[in-house]
Amino acid sequence: EAQLVASGGGLVQPGGSLRLSCTTSGITFENYPMNWARQAPGKGLEWVSAIGASGGTTYYPDSMKGRFTISRDNTKNTLYLQMNSLKSEDTAVYYCANCWHPSQCMRGQGTQVTVSS
Repeated sequence: EAQLVASGGGLVQPGGSLRLSCTTSGITFENYPMNWARQAPGKGLEWVSAIGASGGTTYYPDSMKGRFTISRDNTKNTLYLQMNSLKSEDTAVYYCANCWHPSQCMRGQGTQVTVSS
């Protein structure tokens, strides 16, 4: 059974940074593209970023280009999301999943990110 657990969230001030991690088990991590998605209170799921299986291809929506960086370590079965210049509108629960787009597969356990002064 696949397990994906996001961690690294917390409370950060506007302009601050966080690095999220997603540890996986029960899947052959290196075979899957991975994505990050988020859900803010009262809003739908938003695609944050995606990365190909080898790490050579990445995707970001325009609103996150230059602020967020997705990466992966296939030797550690772990996905990362470096988030810089955080804004209050980045407050959400962040999830990882083993597919390119979040609509294509189930997401794992999320981590709360709160951006507030």
